[in-house]
Amino acid sequence: MRIAVSSDMDEPVARLLVEELRARGHEVRAHGALSPGADPRWAVCSERAARDVAAGEADQAVVCCWTGTGASIAANKVPGVRAALCTDAYTADGARRWNDANVLALSLRLTSAPLLREILDAWFAGGASTDAEDLGNVDHVERLDRGRAAP
Repeated sequence: MRIAVSSDMDEPVARLLVEELRARGHEVRAHGALSPGADPRWAVCSERAARDVAAGEADQAVVCCWTGTGASIAANKVPGVRAALCTDAYTADGARRWNDANVLALSLRLTSAPLLREILDAWFAGGASTDAEDLGNVDHVERLDRGRAAP
């Protein structure tokens, strides 16, 4: 899978994220502080990773900042992106299942190495629900995106 990754800081957990994704066989496209010379501001690098997903250049993305909040907000401004800030495996599983999230947002401050692995395990094990209510909610979010993009 092609995964865009962004971080506004070159923190150990961000480097571990890239290593872990590659070890799991994913192709990683780095943005922000993880890419020498790139703009490391959380709003900018999170947007770039999210645009990779929206444009089909990445299948998913993982965006990181100190709390994860700013990264998730910036990513969610890109139409077609459903970013979820996940601080545990249960939330990551639910985000994939019920929300068909395509961008994982993580806190550099709160995410330890063992927790990162648990979150990634849940994220990649999960898939989108086929339940009619869940599909309807995701469809509604997509309609909101289209309405926001209209003049």
